[in-house]
Amino acid sequence: MKAIVCTKYGPPEVLKLEEVEKPVPKDDEVLVRVRAATVNKGDCELRSLKMSLLWQIIARIGFGFRGPRRRILGQELAGEVESVGKDVKLFKQGDQVFALCGLWLEAYAEYCCLSERGLMATKPTNMTYEQAAGVPVGGLHALFCLRKGNIMSGQKVLIIGAGGAVGTAAVQLAKSLGAEVTAVDSAAKLGVLRSIGADRVIDYTSEDFAKSGETYDVIFDAVGKSSFSGCMASLKPNGILLLGNPGVSQLVQGFWASKTGSKKAIGGAVSYRVEDLIFLKGLIEAGKLRSVIDRRYPLEQTAEAHRYVDTGQKTGIVVIAVGHA
Repeated sequence: MKAIVCTKYGPPEVLKLEEVEKPVPKDDEVLVRVRAATVNKGDCELRSLKMSLLWQIIARIGFGFRGPRRRILGQELAGEVESVGKDVKLFKQGDQVFALCGLWLEAYAEYCCLSERGLMATKPTNMTYEQAAGVPVGGLHALFCLRKGNIMSGQKVLIIGAGGAVGTAAVQLAKSLGAEVTAVDSAAKLGVLRSIGADRVIDYTSEDFAKSGETYDVIFDAVGKSSFSGCMASLKPNGILLLGNPGVSQLVQGFWASKTGSKKAIGGAVSYRVEDLIFLKGLIEAGKLRSVIDRRYPLEQTAEAHRYVDTGQKTGIVVIAVGHA
């Protein structure tokens, strides 16, 4: 089968199209014929190791010192079940599925084996493979974080980094809860953010939300690049700051702020459940959540897709089409 292989850390050019052996599912696994995958910021960071020194060390210990042990990258996919192991009960041949491979990776290939007990569910009936492939990473992360905020109807919610995979999901999830949503990102992304339900948009290159005097019940920083003090100052009394991609300093500041005042800052380890993926599927089929696709690339151009995501300009998701998607 064809796959995109990464043998060492580095720029997009380290990704090569190769012929590799088609995987065989274990007794509790399904073999998925991959129709679509995605490229997100996390994929690019894992490929390049452009991250803080602490996270570089952790990544090398977890994934390999000189290059990834799992040579096929890619964290999310959608496709069709081609065969199942003898103990599989939840899926059958022909099922259309979408899944989060997560740190097991291997979505950049024509076939991928996944545990039937993993983060996999039947694909939403009103989505294409390409649209469904872009749901798990952003949708599950946004859902996990926003639930920590206990958002209620009528509350004011600010989402920073609203134009990415996590941010576009968060805007729609907050709206589904009845919140009044203000979305922050660059000017080029604001039209899309309005189209998915944002009540107000802010171009961070020309306006600092922290200096506007507006306050919010919940602030979700999806990218981890905003001023911690500015975010805390923009919260209402008893407000909550959700740290979607925190650095060590943010976590320390958040712990201290939560202990010394009425405002809370929440971040740290995340965990996802298959029930959450099924919940997202229900929202999609109810018309409350959709994928925002920026660009599509064939499998052969995965390196070019990584190069584009590296620019930081993408809106929503970048799709890798594997065969006919």
